Amino acid sequence: MQTTTSRMEKQSPRGVLPPHPPSSPTHIPKCLLGIKQAILSELRAQRGIALPLAAMNLTWFAKTAITTAFLGRLGELQLAGGTLGFTFANVTGFSVLTGLSCAMEPICGQAHGARNSKLLHKTLIMATILLLVASLPISFLWLNLDTILVRFGQQRDIAAIAKKYITYLLPDLVITSFLCPLKAYLSSQGVTLPILFSSAMALAFHFPLNVLLSKEKGIEGVSMAIWLTDLTVVIMLVSYVLVTQRRKKGDSTKLWQEGGWWEQRMQDWLRLLRLSAPCCLTTCLEWWCYEILVLLTGRLPDAKQMVAVIAVVLNFDYLLYSVMLSLATCASTRVSNELGAGRARDARESANVSLGLGVLTGFLGASAMVSARGWWGYLFSHDEGVVDGVSKMMLLMALIEVVNFPLTVCGGIVRGTARPWLGMYASLGGFYLVALPLAAVLAFKVRLGLGGLLLGFLVGSAASAILLVVFVAFVDWDGEAEKAQRLAGVNTEAGEGNDDIETVEGNTVSDSLTNKE
Repeated sequence: MQTTTSRMEKQSPRGVLPPHPPSSPTHIPKCLLGIKQAILSELRAQRGIALPLAAMNLTWFAKTAITTAFLGRLGELQLAGGTLGFTFANVTGFSVLTGLSCAMEPICGQAHGARNSKLLHKTLIMATILLLVASLPISFLWLNLDTILVRFGQQRDIAAIAKKYITYLLPDLVITSFLCPLKAYLSSQGVTLPILFSSAMALAFHFPLNVLLSKEKGIEGVSMAIWLTDLTVVIMLVSYVLVTQRRKKGDSTKLWQEGGWWEQRMQDWLRLLRLSAPCCLTTCLEWWCYEILVLLTGRLPDAKQMVAVIAVVLNFDYLLYSVMLSLATCASTRVSNELGAGRARDARESANVSLGLGVLTGFLGASAMVSARGWWGYLFSHDEGVVDGVSKMMLLMALIEVVNFPLTVCGGIVRGTARPWLGMYASLGGFYLVALPLAAVLAFKVRLGLGGLLLGFLVGSAASAILLVVFVAFVDWDGEAEKAQRLAGVNTEAGEGNDDIETVEGNTVSDSLTNKE
């Protein structure tokens, strides 16, 4: 006893308490630790997808800005006609093709999660064929642009310039029919660095191409520069897919014979068409709604100034939209990958983290818009009336951005569950049954002008966001996982050629999928 006591006294002097052991993570409840690790793992996976996609989308908007700048250098008439032609091309052509290609996200994403490479390959071929077929009626519409514009009261000289511009843009329909499916095919597997690299290379090529062609051919050359730039992206992405596939197969004959590229069945076509219709309508409804906003602005009493104001404000919105779009694609990819792998709980976590990111980035985007409102207008105009209007309207637009970010992300989540019609219902109800009627009343009846139009859009966007959040909250994730297994053909096609899934070192979600297990 004395020996024991003396030892204790030596180790702990009288009156001095022994130091507390350092706090360890074991004091934190295990459930909180698990939630924290899951969130961090999901954020790492989404970072690898969202950041390259956001940068890629920014290069697309930079390309549009370069095109507009070169149109302006050709003269006021060329700028008006070219801008009108490009707007018509976006509304009637590129929005349709982009929307149709969105149907690939749930199919390819769930196929990747289920390790079903054959479904990935044949969906790429089917989507490309679908977009090429859709380009035919669009091209006939473009060829009659001058007649359509004159019929709706547009000046003949502007209509003629717009017709010339869009006629030389026709090859871009074919190129986009390859480009959109290639991007969806790769991004649904978390492969985004090749898309970013090819887009950056094409952007660097776009400027000197505009310098050369605008001098040689005028407005026709500016139009040609767009599809030549897109063609370089297609060539690089096709080369990447072929090289990676050949590296895995070794034999180019086996590449096409055993990869499932041409094994389309009627059931596959029906599945793609069933998803592509609501995806296309959702995209088009959103794009068209903002074009209608500009048209309504043109009917305000001080139309010339207000159109200039909304054009400048929407240019900042387009920058933020590039981030929204990347977050939505990321959410769709992650949710579809997890559902295809049969991990319902992880799919729910991916959706929750994506929605949280959407809310956070919405406030960050709104803060950026508010902080830029003092100088953004001076980049586009020296008219004090326009600059003052931009400064005021960007405050209202910032509130819309707070809602738009989670709204767009929720659209990506429902696409990932292969239920894009939920997004279509939300867009139709929020924008066309609430936003546009309310905006017209506030702007023209209450006489709030452009502020009334934006207030109507704020209420409509909020209504759409609430609908989609409710849809996401009531998703049966276990049921969606079972449905995804059937959609990805796990029982019928899995195990055949599953080694062909695209991967890029340091840029794939496969590791995170495995670690979550």
